[in-house]
Amino acid sequence: MDPVIHVRSLSKTFGKNAKALNNIDLSVASGEMVGLIGPSGSGKSTLLRHITGLIRGDQGDGSVQVLGRPMQSGGKLSGNVRRTRARIGYIFQQFNLVNRLTVLENVLTGTLGRIPAWRGTLGYFREEEKALAMESLRRVGMDRFAHQRASCLSGGQQQRVAIARALTQQPDVILADEPIASLDPESARCVMDILADINEQDGKTVVVTLHQVDYARNYCSRILALRQGEVLFDDGATALTPALLNQIYGTTSFNEENLPAPRNRVVRPISGLAMAQ
Repeated sequence: MDPVIHVRSLSKTFGKNAKALNNIDLSVASGEMVGLIGPSGSGKSTLLRHITGLIRGDQGDGSVQVLGRPMQSGGKLSGNVRRTRARIGYIFQQFNLVNRLTVLENVLTGTLGRIPAWRGTLGYFREEEKALAMESLRRVGMDRFAHQRASCLSGGQQQRVAIARALTQQPDVILADEPIASLDPESARCVMDILADINEQDGKTVVVTLHQVDYARNYCSRILALRQGEVLFDDGATALTPALLNQIYGTTSFNEENLPAPRNRVVRPISGLAMAQ
């Protein structure tokens, strides 16, 4: 079976000498949940943005394919990039909601990639599209907030609405860029439980960048670590030892005592998340 995401010889240089990515090769299979870790500036977010075609790589041999379709090659985006991008749900660190719109209106924007442009411009959505958006909100425990303005929500609630927007898009792949970086621990667990449920129950491929190593080990079956734009580690969570983490992060702070072993996580049912704030 062909990989859902296939990156080959991808490099990205900012300015003259700032190498953000250096000859990256990776493949992600259908249904995987991959945690992308590494120190700040290692290239995690840059790699994710290349996969979804928001950034073009350097000219040369580098290429990105998603869902069997070319996203970019040799520093040029594919002519069908928008069609492919419509099948990728992208979750941003800062939520990217429109504060003056209601929660439901924000989630309905997830349909814009497959409805006529004039309907999106006028804000005209059919009943089945509204029903889909409400079902997405129910899945993340936010349906009772549907008619509140997005500006009234907490950070954790806003991120759950952003996930509902991605679900309404009906994507085959979900890319989440530091989705819990600005959240408190309980909200962070809630968001990661939702992403894990989408991966396990819906079979969606999920790639999530994380600063928190313990969340990566607990939620992701595979971990890929970057340092200075290069892949230093690509394996299961149990293979990620303190020595490797110290090498990845350039520190001596990781040891067996402060690095809990990966556990067999128990994901809370989505229905049980409704009261989490």
